[in-house]
Amino acid sequence: MGCADLELPRTIVRRDSGSWALQNALERRGLGPVAGVDEAGRGACAGPMVVAACALRRADMRRFDGLTDSKLLTERSREWWFERIRELAVGYCVVSVESGEIDALGVHTANLEGMRRAVAGLRTHPGYVLTDGFGVGGLTAPSVAVRKGDRAVACVAAASVLAKVSRDRMMTELHARIPVYGFAGHKGYSTQAHQNALHTHGPSVYHRWSYSNVVKSASVHDMRSPRRSSGNPGLFNAFDQGVMDNGGTDVGYP
Repeated sequence: MGCADLELPRTIVRRDSGSWALQNALERRGLGPVAGVDEAGRGACAGPMVVAACALRRADMRRFDGLTDSKLLTERSREWWFERIRELAVGYCVVSVESGEIDALGVHTANLEGMRRAVAGLRTHPGYVLTDGFGVGGLTAPSVAVRKGDRAVACVAAASVLAKVSRDRMMTELHARIPVYGFAGHKGYSTQAHQNALHTHGPSVYHRWSYSNVVKSASVHDMRSPRRSSGNPGLFNAFDQGVMDNGGTDVGYP
């Protein structure tokens, strides 16, 4: 049953609960555990998109004071929260959607598929799922989309941290293998330094060939897409609203 099949329960959401209000309301109606879902790397033009699902205990509410959207935290704070979330979560699952699959499916469809996989991978089946920004059909539990959920809901914020830190580590490892693109710094987003490297070296197999800036740089070097199965080359622009990371205003930057 998907987000279109159920409405939120008619119950009181207590404002004094802050980022736990919605989860508390759902669990008082017996719809726990509540899992949050978010992704990192949707707006990047290289590397995987990483999606995380995470469920937290209401009893640990005070232990998560200060947790918010990963984009609002410093790198050091994200790393600290990453370990704390893994230690205290009821359950979590992190999945990676590689560049080839993003090219084949399209960024939004790949995002939805990643969210389904992350929820399905939770060791404790959720009673309800809260997604960041847009609805997701085909989940294994009823769900609802929450606008700027990574700032409004603790379990979605936790998922955003898990996804962001996991992806940043992947991109740092990728940098060690092919340092010419500078992935450790920009994490695959379309910064000026990344664009300069693309113009100089052309794109790699880790780039998303469905993104217009990647195809443009490939044409300079007379390179063709390495994908056997691909959608429309150059279909997406990393700076378009529809490609931006959920709730993000800093598209083009890590």
